[in-house]
Amino acid sequence: MKFLDLLRTAIANTFRSKARTILTVIAIFIGSFTLTLTSGIGTGVNDYIDKTVAAFGNQNALYVQKVSERSTPGSGQEDGPTEYDPEQANVQTGFGSVEGLTDADIDKIRDIDGVESVDPMYMVTPTYLEAPDGKKFQLSLGSPAEAEGLQLEAGETPDRSADEILLPASWVAPLGFDSNEDAVGKTVTIAMRNAAGETRAFDVRVSGISQASLAGASTSPIPSSELNKKLYEYQTSGSPRKMPNTYFTATANLSDNTEVGPIKSQLADDDMLGVTVEDQLGMFRAVINGIVWILNSFAIIALLAAGFGIVNTLLMSVQERTREIGLMKAMGMSGGKVFGLFSLEAIFIGFLGSAIGAAVGVATGSILSGVLSNGLLSSLPGLSLFLFDPLKIVIIILAVMFIAFLAGTIPAMRAARQDPINALRYE
Repeated sequence: MKFLDLLRTAIANTFRSKARTILTVIAIFIGSFTLTLTSGIGTGVNDYIDKTVAAFGNQNALYVQKVSERSTPGSGQEDGPTEYDPEQANVQTGFGSVEGLTDADIDKIRDIDGVESVDPMYMVTPTYLEAPDGKKFQLSLGSPAEAEGLQLEAGETPDRSADEILLPASWVAPLGFDSNEDAVGKTVTIAMRNAAGETRAFDVRVSGISQASLAGASTSPIPSSELNKKLYEYQTSGSPRKMPNTYFTATANLSDNTEVGPIKSQLADDDMLGVTVEDQLGMFRAVINGIVWILNSFAIIALLAAGFGIVNTLLMSVQERTREIGLMKAMGMSGGKVFGLFSLEAIFIGFLGSAIGAAVGVATGSILSGVLSNGLLSSLPGLSLFLFDPLKIVIIILAVMFIAFLAGTIPAMRAARQDPINALRYE
């Protein structure tokens, strides 16, 4: 028999016992379906992380802060702004509970081999932000736009030399704007208190609206560099003595092909922490990959169970077709071709279960991804929870077919070793 004849015979024999075959295919289907979905989750989330990383303006940079830094008042407002209450808001204009970088720290960073330049961010603690309708909200500013990776829903990043600010999407409705587009170009007011206790209002233009991201880069309003500097200069004014410069963070721009490890070590020696974009997002990637592997383990268990189903199905088939096997061998069919025939049956069963499981998995994942993007995951625009790589789907199908082949070797070897005389006498 030629290979095509063996294949046709194997396919026909597969459906001799439809009930056993269907049950075995269902077991394989469950494993393949689960593997396809978990692969889609891993691909989709990692793709989103990669896009977030790519959105950062300078990936060849270290973002440096003091190791002992603590959160500033009013931070962590992922769900939108908190209304300003002069009786409760404890927003300081000094440097109180937050330890920042000093000019000496900036000089140390600048002197490290491999660091081309340093862009410090002034530490600014505004009193409140006032919306056009007069409502006041606590305000903690993020890093200037050129130091952050941003994805925009409307408008553009703040002009470096203008008094502009970028608002998170979660702030649009609380500030009284009808939509993201309506907020762009409008003016909000930032109140600052200086060292003498005097308060001054700064009118600021809204340049754009930022999306939420896994990096959390857009959970606070982000000022332009000029606005950040102007607010800081007023904050430190009014003091009878000169106040030292204090910076919340600094961006160390590195030379090409610079080793990051030695620079991090030197920063650590001076009680500073340097992180790259990949460091900031690597935790998300590690967590997602860990979850995917845990889910994959359940799929593998299902496939192992399906493997025993294949063994059972083919062993029963060998027993039922003992006389037929003897007749084939008596007519000159070699043991190798008998082995190939039963192996092809196992592979075909694996193909049926894996192909159907993968197809249903892709369809289910695509539908769920669309539903979740418009529902639970609407706060993360651009995230497709399930994203399917055709190559990975093919690998899953081939891997399941290989497992099916391994499961079918025992029955196939038993069939190939049948003695034709004894087989023909079998009742």
